[in-house]
Formats: sequence, C-alpha cells, structure tokens
Amino acid sequence: MSETGAGTPLAALVCMVEMELHILKCGSCEPLKLGVHASAFGLAVVMGMYNAAAWLARREPHLAVNAVLYAVWTAWETEHIRHHLDEIRKLRVDAVIVGKDADPGDAAEALAA
Repeated sequence: MSETGAGTPLAALVCMVEMELHILKCGSCEPLKLGVHASAFGLAVVMGMYNAAAWLARREPHLAVNAVLYAVWTAWETEHIRHHLDEIRKLRVDAVIVGKDADPGDAAEALAA
C-alpha cells in the first residue's frame, strides 16, 4: 500500500482530484463557520420548542423524542459555536501580538522571542 492511503487508488478510478479547500482549515473563515452553526442552533431551538409544546398539548410519543433530539442538537451546536468564538478570539489576539499584516501563525514565534 502506498503512503498516500488506501482511498487514493479508488479516488483515481472515479476521476476525483485532490482539492485543498481553504475554508476547511482551522482558523480560516471562522465568522462564516460561526454563522452556519449559529443558524443551525437557532433552528434546533425553534424546532425543539415547537416539539416540546406540541408534546405538552397532544402527548404523542414521537414529539417527546423529537424534543429530546433537538435539545441534544442544541447542545451540540453550542459546542461548535464556542469553538468558533474561541478561534476568532485567538486570531484577534494573534493579530494584536504579531501585527495586522503578519501571518497569525507567526504569533507563537513572536511570543517565544
């Protein structure tokens, strides 16, 4: 097996090309990622509240299950939001320490110096 991984030959067979998406890297496009997760959080809250209210009114078991699932989804999205807020704060601190024109990745080197 090659060092590139077992999936590489399969990907070559189906004409897939390796693509590096900048947005997938930690620390890039954090406000956009935060917005996506905040939107999902809002949806989870609204749908969870609807299902909880509907369960209180009709006592159908699937509504209770839905309400619990949406509560779990809300907690899950809260963690994603927290992560992206932390990344944004870290990038701002790095920019202040290193300088606005410098690469944020150079902040560790600046602190070590």
